[in-house]
Amino acid sequence: MPDLVEDLAAQIRLPREDPSRGSRITGAGALPSAFRVTELAAASIATAGLALADVVGLDGSIAVDRRLASAWFATSLRPDGWRVPAPWDPIAGDYRTRDGWIRLHTNAPHHRAAAERVLGAQADRAGMERAVATWDKGDLEAAILAEGGCAAEMRGPDAWAAHPQGRAVAEEPLVAFEPAADRTASRWRPRPERPLAGLRVLDLTRVLAGPVATRFLAGFGADVLRIDSPDWSEPAIEPEVTLGKTCSRLDLRRAADRATFEALLAGSDVLVHGYRPGALDGLGYGPEARRALAPGLVDVSLDAYGWTGPWAGRRGFDSLVQMSCGLAQAGQVWRQAEGPVPLPVQALDHATGYLMAAAVLRLLARRLQDGTGGQARLSLARTAAFLIAAGPAEPEPALAPETREDLAPEVEATSWGPAHRLRPPLTVPGIAMRWDRAARRLGDDAPAWAVEPAAAGR
Repeated sequence: MPDLVEDLAAQIRLPREDPSRGSRITGAGALPSAFRVTELAAASIATAGLALADVVGLDGSIAVDRRLASAWFATSLRPDGWRVPAPWDPIAGDYRTRDGWIRLHTNAPHHRAAAERVLGAQADRAGMERAVATWDKGDLEAAILAEGGCAAEMRGPDAWAAHPQGRAVAEEPLVAFEPAADRTASRWRPRPERPLAGLRVLDLTRVLAGPVATRFLAGFGADVLRIDSPDWSEPAIEPEVTLGKTCSRLDLRRAADRATFEALLAGSDVLVHGYRPGALDGLGYGPEARRALAPGLVDVSLDAYGWTGPWAGRRGFDSLVQMSCGLAQAGQVWRQAEGPVPLPVQALDHATGYLMAAAVLRLLARRLQDGTGGQARLSLARTAAFLIAAGPAEPEPALAPETREDLAPEVEATSWGPAHRLRPPLTVPGIAMRWDRAARRLGDDAPAWAVEPAAAGR
């Protein structure tokens, strides 16, 4: 079977590994899946670690604990005396139609409202099941999307490979790099013990890949400022993904907030965004506008279904992409189940997040070398294609149960209450992966950088 770290390192354009600076994957066991999910978890984190090592110029081998990597792909947080809200809206999930299965994604209120406009507001899940059962899956998917909602019919891997969007995604690189035309000297330099200190990362991402990417960067000292709209919330994952960040809100339809945003962007080294293609352009912040405001900007973006093909720009989430691309149907066959069987964790989101972090670091390395910076684009569907191409999982023992030794000793004073985190799955010689700020609610902070330029050494 192919080595996933080697494959990902090549896709991210990392220098070829050598005996003095490579990666070690430790531990045994795997998550139950038809696919190589645990290997993908360890390999994507290792790739981000190798990219960090390259930027900093470290000697020695980074290491990833595959058991902890698998756990972080689920959740790293262990609350003490409080509970994280349920991750799913009551009517979100898989439903049987007249000719197959469909998944409704209704976590956001406007996405639920779209489904209800098509299917009618139901008193409970049983009512929704009756309503869905009167539809063909393709017709229902199209109707909900037309209303601005999110849904995906279940397709098999062969059907996806033959679909125009499946063919388009297969032709895209896992990470599409585009060098910048202008040259601007980097205002930031890595530091030996806290390598990303002083690096300003403007985070315009939501559930879940983008926040994972910026959480990784914050773990090595980056000043991450997350900006959300006034009406957006994601209560089930905020405690998980706001670790280490400043969390603010701006309404880019208001002149004053636009002026604040433009000042923040002008002071950024990195922009990470997960808006659908064209959304920032519609707000007046297309690629040329971003480069004009922030010459030399490292600009990394993602979407759900790819950047070419008829579905470019379609709304989507990890669970929907799994249904569309054949992962859930392959899981059903593997388990011999009645309905769809998704991956045991949202591996497309998490793996894409670590690959986004690696892309940021590769572009930073380029900017440090010649001042060019540049852009990178990724998608959940292309990560799904990588996982499918990696082949089926081999039989392995289950991962060992979690113990107290898996938890970091520090108590994290989150906005919701005290908690512990799992120990980081990545070990980098001489550098601690740690976060300077506890997890916080979206909008808890003023829209300003946590560290002033003089203090950051810029």
